[in-house]
Amino acid sequence: MDMRREWIGWWLAAFLACAWGLKAAPPHTQARLLMPLDEARPGQTITAGIELRMDRGWHTYWRNGGDAGAPTSIDWKLPPGIAAGEIQWPVPEKHVEAGLTTYVYHDRVILLVPLTLSSNLAPGAVELEAAVHWLECEKLCLPGDADVAARLTIGASQRPSPDAALIEGAQERLPRRDPNLPVRAAWAADSAQNPRPFVIAWASDVEASRVDFFPDANDVLEISGDTERPSAGPGEVRLQKAARLAGGAWPSAIGGLLVVRQESGKPAAGHEVRLELLPSLASLGGGAGPAAAAAAAGVPGGVRVDSAPVDESMAWLSQVSLARMLWYAFVGGMILNVMPCVLPVIALKILGFVNESRSEPGRVRRLGLVYAAGVMVSFVVLAAIVIAIKGAGQRIGWGMQFSSPVFLVMLTTLVTLVALNLFGLFEVTMGGSVISAAGGLAGRPGAAGAFFNGVLATLLATPCTAPFLAPALGFTFHPAQSSPTVFLLLLAVGAGLAAPYVVLSWRPDWLKWLPKPGPWMGQFKVFMGFPMLATALWLFAQCDRYYGKRVLWLGMFLVVLALAAWIYGEFVQRGQSRRKPLAAGLAFLLAAIGYVYALESQLRWRSARDGEEGGGGAAVEQVPGGIPWEPWSPAAVAQARAQGRPVLVDFTADWCLTCLANKKIAIEIESVRNKLREIGGVALLGDYTTFPAAIYDELKRFGRAGVPLVLVYPRRSDQPPRVLPELLTPQIVLDALDEAAHAPE
Repeated sequence: MDMRREWIGWWLAAFLACAWGLKAAPPHTQARLLMPLDEARPGQTITAGIELRMDRGWHTYWRNGGDAGAPTSIDWKLPPGIAAGEIQWPVPEKHVEAGLTTYVYHDRVILLVPLTLSSNLAPGAVELEAAVHWLECEKLCLPGDADVAARLTIGASQRPSPDAALIEGAQERLPRRDPNLPVRAAWAADSAQNPRPFVIAWASDVEASRVDFFPDANDVLEISGDTERPSAGPGEVRLQKAARLAGGAWPSAIGGLLVVRQESGKPAAGHEVRLELLPSLASLGGGAGPAAAAAAAGVPGGVRVDSAPVDESMAWLSQVSLARMLWYAFVGGMILNVMPCVLPVIALKILGFVNESRSEPGRVRRLGLVYAAGVMVSFVVLAAIVIAIKGAGQRIGWGMQFSSPVFLVMLTTLVTLVALNLFGLFEVTMGGSVISAAGGLAGRPGAAGAFFNGVLATLLATPCTAPFLAPALGFTFHPAQSSPTVFLLLLAVGAGLAAPYVVLSWRPDWLKWLPKPGPWMGQFKVFMGFPMLATALWLFAQCDRYYGKRVLWLGMFLVVLALAAWIYGEFVQRGQSRRKPLAAGLAFLLAAIGYVYALESQLRWRSARDGEEGGGGAAVEQVPGGIPWEPWSPAAVAQARAQGRPVLVDFTADWCLTCLANKKIAIEIESVRNKLREIGGVALLGDYTTFPAAIYDELKRFGRAGVPLVLVYPRRSDQPPRVLPELLTPQIVLDALDEAAHAPE
C-alpha cells in the first residue's frame, strides 16, 4: 500500500506540473456538441451528445476515474424552457499502469445528455451552449476545457440532423438495464476484516476471463481494481474483488457495471447493476446456472425478480415462452371486458345485441365482425405507434398516452359528446357535421356504430391492467423486444378484447337471457349516458395535474360544446327547414368560439404548465387517519430495509381505475393500517400518472409495462420482494405483510 501511495504522489506531482507549466499547450482532446435533430417540437425530450476526440495514446475518464483521474463535467448554458439531465456514460475500458487501475475512454467517446424541452417553448431558433471540462492523460495529465454550441429550431415538425446516426450509435454503447439478470453478490469475510473481499455470481455461460466489474465511485469504500475469478459451477461466472472501508459502516449494496469483453475487437458490453450484498458466501448457493438461480429466488418460469436493476435483455426474453405470453395476452384481453374502464362501452354493446336480436343472423354476425375490426384496427395503430416510439429511443409503456395532456383533452371531449348523444341531444346522420359524427357514432346502430364501439373500447381499455395481462405486457414492452413480436402480442390482446362479442354474434342462442326489444331500450340508452358522463368527469379530473386552475376553461368549453350540440339536434335535425341554416351556423359558431377562446386562448391546451413532471419522489397527499404514505424512491426502499422494516410499495396512477379500486378495497383500509403499525412497516407510494422515468425503469425491473404494481419487501434485505396480483383483496395484502414481518433468519 505504501508503494501505491508513492505512485499516487508522483502522479499528483506530475499533474500539478502539467497544470502549471503546460496549460498553454494545444489540447490533445477536441470537443463538439452533437444534436440528433435540427428541428424539434415543444414537449419533447431529445438526447444530445458531447463528442470528445482524443489524440492517439491519450484518454479521458469515465464517471469513476478509478485509482487516479477525474470524470468529465458539463456546465450547460441553456435558454429558459430547456433543462439538461444527467450524463449517460458509455461502457469504458479498464486501464492498468504502474499498479494503478483507471476506467477510461480512448480515441473518441460521445457522452449523452437528455434535454427536456418545455411544452410552451416559443417557435424559433435557440442556441444551446455548454462548457466542457475534462482531464486528458497519456504519461502525464492535463486539464482541458472547451466551449461548445449548437443551434436547434423549435417548430411543429421533427427533422433529423446530420449527427443523428452518431447519437444512435452512441446509444448502442450505453450499458443495458434489465430486472431479470441473474446476478448476486455476497461478502466473503466478516466485517472485522479490512480490506474485505466480496464475490459476484452471475448465472451465465460467458467465459469468466471476459467478465469484469467496474464499481461506481464510492465515498465509503475503496474497491480494488484487481479482479480474481474463483472457480464456479457450470453456467456461472464468479468474480472476487476487495473492498477497503474508508469511513462509516459497511454498505449493504454496491453499484457499478458488469462488463463483458466482446470478441473480434467489438466494444465491450455493460450491464448496469446495483448489487445487494448478502451476508455470506453460503447465501449465493452452489451456482448451477440460470435455472438454479431463478429457482433459488423462488420465481417460477426461470424469470428472476430481485433488486438489481440490470440488463441481459435477450437472455431473459429467450427464457420466456412466446406461446405462453400470447395466451396470457389473449386471456388478459378478454378479462379487460369486465374491468371498470370498459364497462360503459360494454353496456352499449349489449344494447346493440338487443337491438339487433330480431335481425337476420347473417347481419348480427357481420356486426360482430365489424366490432372486432374496430378493436383490431385500433390495436394495429397502437402497435405501429409503440414500434415508432421504441425506434426513436423513447420510453414505451401500457397507458402511456394517458400521460399526454393533449390526448386527455381530446378523449374527454369525445366521451362527453358520446354521453350527449346517448342523452338524445343530437343524432347521427350520414350527412351530419363533424360534431355529430364524432360524438354519436357510439350510439349509432349498424356497422358505423359497431366499428366505433370497438375503437372506443380500445381507447378506454388501455389504462387498465388485468390478470394475465401484466406479464404479457411486460414481455411486449421490453426494450429488447423485436417489432414483429410487439405487433403480434398487441394483436393477441385485441383479439381477446373482441372475442366475446364475436362468439356471441355467431351464437345468438346464448343471449336468451337478454330482454326483448321494446320502449325500455330508449330509456336504457339515456341511462347509459350517465356512466359515460362519469367517465368524462374522470378524464376531466386527470387534466387538473397538467393545467392547474386553467382546467376550468376545459369545463367551459365542454358546456359551450354541449349547447352547440343541443342547438344542432333540436333546431337542425328536428327543427323547421327554414331555420336549419341559421341554427347550423350558430352551432358551428359556438363550437368555434369555444375552441378558440376557451381551449386555445385560456386553457392553452397544447401547453401543460411547467413543473408537472410527476414521479415517485413527488409529494404524497395524506388522508387524515389513513396510511402515512411516503414518496417512493430506491433510496427510501434501501433505507427502510437497512432498518429491518418491511416495506409496502404501491405503484399507481390517477388514470388507473384498477389501482384506485385496489387502494379503496384492499390497501387503504383499517386492517391494513393496523397491520402496518403492528409490524413497523413503511408504506411508499410511486405516482406513475405522468409516466416518470424512475418508475418506468422500476416497472421494467419487474417485467411490467404499466400499473398497478404492488410490492411487499421482507424485513430481511437479502430476500426479494413479493409481487402481488393485479386485483387485490384485503387478505392478500395482509398475508403478504405478515409473511414479510416474519421472514425467517
